[in-house]
Amino acid sequence: MSAVSSRLPVFPWDKLEPYKKTATAHPDGIVDLSVGTPVDPVPELIQRALVAAADSPGYPTVWGTPELRDALTGWCERRLGAVGLTHGNVLPVVGSKELVAWLPTQLGLGSGDQVAYPRLAYPTYEVGARLCGAEPVVYDDPVADLDPAAVRLLWLNSPSNPTGKVLGKDELTRIVAWAREHGILVFSDECYLELGWEADPVSVLHPDVCGGTYEGIVSVHSLSKRSNLAGYRAAFIAGDAAVLGELLQIRKHGGMMTAAPVQAATVAALGDDAHVAEQRERYAARRTALRTALEAHGFRIEHSEASLYLWATRDEPCWETVAYLAEKGILVAPGDFYGAAGERFVRVAFTATDERVEAAVKRLG
Repeated sequence: MSAVSSRLPVFPWDKLEPYKKTATAHPDGIVDLSVGTPVDPVPELIQRALVAAADSPGYPTVWGTPELRDALTGWCERRLGAVGLTHGNVLPVVGSKELVAWLPTQLGLGSGDQVAYPRLAYPTYEVGARLCGAEPVVYDDPVADLDPAAVRLLWLNSPSNPTGKVLGKDELTRIVAWAREHGILVFSDECYLELGWEADPVSVLHPDVCGGTYEGIVSVHSLSKRSNLAGYRAAFIAGDAAVLGELLQIRKHGGMMTAAPVQAATVAALGDDAHVAEQRERYAARRTALRTALEAHGFRIEHSEASLYLWATRDEPCWETVAYLAEKGILVAPGDFYGAAGERFVRVAFTATDERVEAAVKRLG
């Protein structure tokens, strides 16, 4: 048996363990601002929907219930401005990381194909390319940097993880037009779209970007951050019906089914905007507190106009910054986890509790 894992980079978070031990030894305990996992309660209406669907003895379907598909299309039209969506334009997935990691394989990509993604990016884009034997390539500007004859899959990520950078409507329109001209499939990771602070993120599904047709484009959305459902593994994709139809057939064979109670919970979550607004307020307050403290401490914040992170630097190698903050009991993610271009930055998540954020602010004061 060949070791598929040999194709993959070292799992980055393992390298952070020694610094986590240092931070944990702080007399007042660790303030973990590294992974960015939600810490606030799952909203009650979502919990109630999950419990009400707990008696689900039969197999769920990969495509989801009609109620779920209605919820997905309705949310895309209401929140993204998409028009004319049908059930064929949506597909639930078992968390967005699963989708990102296995998409190139499910698309039939392999040796000789390129999977392109931003120079600073979520590491799983590279993992997905390597799992199927495709070539991972990075870009600053896909139109200027990439060979369109080789690229089969183009990842966009706006708002960006890790930088929080947002691509404007004109930029998205330009990239989508170029990709369509060259027959390149675009997947746009928009999991932080509802968390814009100094910018209003736009989806590739907006008619001003896609021209009212979804040919060659798919957007990726997650309920992990906007609804605190990371533990539920609730996500979905929307866009080109031909692409989603092919993925549906493959995923049926692979048994990639979202659990029935989670499907019911997703319907409830997407039908309620109030809990999203409340969660945004929590994050906004934590973001302001941490940004103010970091800047007062000598850090510079770049981009960070959206998402759940501050992209921060002291103009030194990122691991020196990680070690410095770990001594204060604060754990952050080194920027080189997201590409060599991040080697002098750290990613600071503001997903800790109010009490832990307050502790970080005091330690930086």
